[in-house]
Amino acid sequence: MWTPQNTGEYILHDCSDGERLESWGDYILVRPDPQVIWKNCKSSGLWNRADARYSRSSSGGGAWSENRLPASWNIAVGEYSFKIKPMGFKHTGLFPEQAANWEWFSRKIKEAGRPINVLNLFAYTGGATIAAAKAGAKVCHVDAAKNMVNQAKENAALNGLENAPIRYIVDDCSKFVTREIRRQNKYDAVIMDPPSYGRGPGGETWRLEDNIHGFISQVMQILSDDPLFILVNSYTTGLSAGTVGYLLAKETAHLGGRLSFDELGLRVGSTGGCLPCGASARWER
Repeated sequence: MWTPQNTGEYILHDCSDGERLESWGDYILVRPDPQVIWKNCKSSGLWNRADARYSRSSSGGGAWSENRLPASWNIAVGEYSFKIKPMGFKHTGLFPEQAANWEWFSRKIKEAGRPINVLNLFAYTGGATIAAAKAGAKVCHVDAAKNMVNQAKENAALNGLENAPIRYIVDDCSKFVTREIRRQNKYDAVIMDPPSYGRGPGGETWRLEDNIHGFISQVMQILSDDPLFILVNSYTTGLSAGTVGYLLAKETAHLGGRLSFDELGLRVGSTGGCLPCGASARWER
């Protein structure tokens, strides 16, 4: 399992009974997690000190309760700073386990010895964009949600990257890639974090199981002649790291290089174990 070396002010204290107990800087949150199927295993005294808890609704969705949180606050994860903002569907605007991938591709960019042009698709609030830009890359950041792109810009500013070579695009990712193919624009590295389900700004529908293979094939057409890496992330329940790896392997077989895949995880402070949080596949030169 790939786990970050440094999650800074984010701490996963404990997990039990379908929930995580986490510190996000100065605030303690309890959030649901479908991977946490073990019960009666709480071993931290912080469970009763949570500043907010997100509870699922039997009719779908959910809500924050016992909420003593500000509208937003900033935390450091590794060498980066981020704005944290409690949102619907339990999210905070950051997935700390992705720091394992940031550490990996930051080394690749720094060691490349040449300018690297990165395309970050389904880029959310910009964690990967910030890591790539900090490592010295030029980045194109694409997401269909304008509010997420705006938060990515705020995060970039928190990291002193307001004048970095980052291009922000609010668009459906598939449509954007189609236009880049037509324009014959090329990228040395591609990062993608496609959702299980989503809608583009024009009402376009995305369903990962139906669209991901064709989308990866499409993205292959905008790789430069000397690509450095491709990273595919998935948080879709039931879609294993091996499945994501197999898809990427099929599309990169002609490139040579090295392919690897694994679960992403976070260390649990109370037990020392690792909580699975998602899956990634990496191709690298």
